[in-house]
This record gives sequence, structure tokens and C-alpha cells, in this order.
Amino acid sequence: MNYFEIFGLEESFSVDLDTLTERYQAIQKTVHPDRFAHAGGQDKLLAAKKSTLINDAYQTLKTPLKRAEYMLELRNVSMPSEQASFSDNMFLMRQMELREMLDDVKSADDVDSAIFEASKVLEVEFEQHLKAMQAAILENTQESNEQASELLRKLKFYQKLHVELDRLEDLLFDD
Repeated sequence: MNYFEIFGLEESFSVDLDTLTERYQAIQKTVHPDRFAHAGGQDKLLAAKKSTLINDAYQTLKTPLKRAEYMLELRNVSMPSEQASFSDNMFLMRQMELREMLDDVKSADDVDSAIFEASKVLEVEFEQHLKAMQAAILENTQESNEQASELLRKLKFYQKLHVELDRLEDLLFDD
């Protein structure tokens, strides 16, 4: 049973998070290990396994990038290693520019504005890639799924940059 089936959801990138959460909570109540505290060892073990599966399914489906990766796995699309280099030279150049942008934040005259601008750039580009990935997943052809896989790698890069920016902000304003 796949994660979408567990919650009675259509296999789609667009998930109603309120419905997902409601169904998660309802299912989790029925299999939570605490309900089996007085049961036999086998029943306790089975409840713990079901609870873990439901937690994993929920965590995967509630997060867009994890959901996309899971959908691509269901479609047997091999995911390139995050350490593998990108074959997209334009994106490689953009990576360098974005890293320079983060370096420039450290020496900016107005650090607040530099952080705000960098954050805005990352958010806008992330959203553009997210929409493109969503469209590729929706198309669901071998070529579009491979394209979605590449876009997912790019999105993970943006996510890491945003984490780096958050850390940089904490470091600069820790005084």
C-alpha cells in the first residue's frame, strides 16, 4: 500500500494538507502503540510498525519536495545523487552567482536589506522551479518525470541555500 492509499488520497502532487492532517490524526489514533499497552508482544510490535509507517507517510506527503521525490520513486524514476554535478551549465553559473550573493551579504553596508533581498531572490526562483516541477510531475511521461527529477535536485539546492542564509543571518545578528 503506498502512502497516498494509506490516507485515501489520489496520487497527486497537489495535496489538501488539512485533509491529510485530519486523516493522519484519525488513523494514528487507531494504531498508536499506547492503545496496545496491555496487548501481547506481537500486537505491540505490529502497532509500533503501523504507527511508524503512518508517521513516515505523513511526513513524506506533507512536504512538497519529499512528496515529489516519493512520487518519482513510485514511477521508477532514478534519482541522481545530490552530490552529482549538474549537466545544466546555466544552472551551474546561477549556483555560483547565488553563492556570491550570499558572500556579499556578509560585507553589505545594510545587512538587513541584503538578507531580505537575498531571501526574496531565493524564494522567487524556488517558486519558479517548484511550479515547473509540479507541471512536469502532472504531465507524467518518462521525459517529464526525468525533468521533474532534475528540477527536484535544483529545488534541494535552493533549500540548502536558504538554510545557509538563515544561518548567516543568525551569525551576523548574534551579537
